[in-house]
Amino acid sequence: MTDIDKQLQFIIEIDKVKNIFRRNYIADGSRNENVAEHSWHLAAMAIILEPHVEKVNILKVIKMVIIHDIVEIDAGDTYIHDKEGLKDKKQREEQAAKRIFSMLPEDQGKELRDLWHEFETGESNNAQFANVLDRLHPFLMHIESKGKAWIENNISVKQVYEVMSSVEKFPRLWEYLTQKISIACEKGWLQNDEKI
Repeated sequence: MTDIDKQLQFIIEIDKVKNIFRRNYIADGSRNENVAEHSWHLAAMAIILEPHVEKVNILKVIKMVIIHDIVEIDAGDTYIHDKEGLKDKKQREEQAAKRIFSMLPEDQGKELRDLWHEFETGESNNAQFANVLDRLHPFLMHIESKGKAWIENNISVKQVYEVMSSVEKFPRLWEYLTQKISIACEKGWLQNDEKI
């Protein structure tokens, strides 16, 4: 099989992310978002929010957010608040990464798998920014959909602060986020931890 054959087969394979649906809704609350939409929106966010970060390679960040959830083709989407599903998430996704990225020519597959690992470890500036985008995007969708998925899953203020803690490294985004969490509490979209 030639390199172009492998690349085109990979492109066809990743079309499957369009059929993997997430728990959060799109902004208007009319339906659940799929993984392809999520990844596209993250890439757009990276471009738009780049002025708020320093020392990132925006092309590398865009590549990361485009490919970070490709593993969900095999591993499925794991809801951030699903404690049981999170237990074996890493193992399922590692197995998926091995299969999916090996479809590409060796050097290209290694590049994308390395980027995926960099995103997952979250240690580099690029990966930290990409991970913040990955947390911020569903948060924005929850706010715009009037907390629909939060309400359905009985999510508490504490749970939201726990999963959003990485955003604190970006003060302007953190300020926005904390204001929106207060509004979500006032409107009853989030469970008050004191009442749980």
